[in-house]
Amino acid sequence: MTLSRILLPSFLVLLAFIFGSSFVLAQVASEDEIKALNTKDMQIEGAKVEYKDDLDLLVFEIASEGQAGKTVPNAHGELNGAPVLGYVFPTSLKSEDVGFNKMDGIVALAVTAHPDFDDTPLWDENNDGNYANDGVTWHTHWVVLGPDKRVKGGLSVIEFKKEDKSVVLPPTNPGMPMFMDSPGYSVVSGGHNLKVLVPSQRVDNKKKFNYDAVSAYMEVNTTDEKRPLLGVYEVYDILSGDLSLPYKVK
Repeated sequence: MTLSRILLPSFLVLLAFIFGSSFVLAQVASEDEIKALNTKDMQIEGAKVEYKDDLDLLVFEIASEGQAGKTVPNAHGELNGAPVLGYVFPTSLKSEDVGFNKMDGIVALAVTAHPDFDDTPLWDENNDGNYANDGVTWHTHWVVLGPDKRVKGGLSVIEFKKEDKSVVLPPTNPGMPMFMDSPGYSVVSGGHNLKVLVPSQRVDNKKKFNYDAVSAYMEVNTTDEKRPLLGVYEVYDILSGDLSLPYKVK
């Protein structure tokens, strides 16, 4: 499935992407490898975000056709070209709500797995005492996405120059020059469902926003200046069908 358009309800901004021969399809993984990761586990049957008043907690949930979180990519062996699988909740939240500076883009909660690197230095997701070896364990990121015709999926995490003094990042960011945070939210999976527990205080107490649900293949690039640092190379499934963010917090 390819991404054709994105509607941001909170800003009423329509971003149109026209795909064609201008793509730079130089990802490290082959098309067959990317296709093989598109299992039933990555097909989305439903999603919801619920606010639990008694706990002041937002619960983000994705239901997959298969076993949520079972499929993970094989190790590539190095950071450059490292495969990243993700269940992603694009939202109408503002970048300031999750600790970034004010900017345009799509604020998304991404639940990812990638065996080649660990980008959550403050968290030990597999509880083995080593904080640098659990990238393959499903974990969370806040990211700000922007349109990017250089990759087939049409999106990448927005980057910045290290000398840019206007950039504001949460202190839990992993230290990469892009708008990404590693907030350490609990990820709970079982059967068809995968849930993320987000205290509402961590999103500026916002309890009313729109969202969608996406599964995708991403890839890290550290050598090719013609491609993003972290781009979306294949969109496996979109719950709404068009990324119109039609769903609201219950």
